[in-house]
Amino acid sequence: MKFSVIIPVFNEEKTILKLLERLNQTKIENIEYEFIVINDGSTDDTKNLLENNKNLFSTLINNNKNSGKGYSVREGLKIAKGDYIIFQDGDLEYDPIEFKKFIRVCREFDADVIIGSRFNFSEYTKSHSILNKIGNYFLTFIFNILYNTTFTDIYSCYLCYKNKLLDYNELKTSGFEQHAEILCKVVKKGKKFYEVPISYNGRTYEEGKKIKYYHIFSIIFRIVLERFKKNLN
Repeated sequence: MKFSVIIPVFNEEKTILKLLERLNQTKIENIEYEFIVINDGSTDDTKNLLENNKNLFSTLINNNKNSGKGYSVREGLKIAKGDYIIFQDGDLEYDPIEFKKFIRVCREFDADVIIGSRFNFSEYTKSHSILNKIGNYFLTFIFNILYNTTFTDIYSCYLCYKNKLLDYNELKTSGFEQHAEILCKVVKKGKKFYEVPISYNGRTYEEGKKIKYYHIFSIIFRIVLERFKKNLN
């Protein structure tokens, strides 16, 4: 069993090496990994740090300019060879030590899709904006109604799915709604869905958090569109 970890980064000089070191500490016997880092045109020292520490990852892609997280994810998916795909942000809001939970579920239950939930009895979750939490609950509620699921946290960074469920060429989005598009597509094709509790140490906007309140509208639009797309074609 092989896991492809997609790691898009932009100006993460303070956390990127620590993140990669922690990822390497999560390795489990008889499990293959490839760590694919996509540097999205960082203007700080991120690129130099990565190029001087290539022993910490499998592949480095350097975008010529800052093209957005969605574009970077697509570039990573193009070359991913693992049986499973899992996403990891570069800011350490999410701790890679949680990967062992995903691997266990994949091994024991042959899961198609796994989400890491910050609201499902996590060891710890940093308190954050009530508006962010309400927005997440609202998105999750809409998703569950439309896709007949019982997830608690659809916009967690930690989304893991079988690589065969999604061809990157199918992706139409490149903004924050891309996460929703990926989840919608793999849930429509998969059958076995799981959640695992994860810890969360979220950043504030002052600390560099990038998703904004108004992104909820494009995310809802994408969730609804993907649900009924087949009927519209």
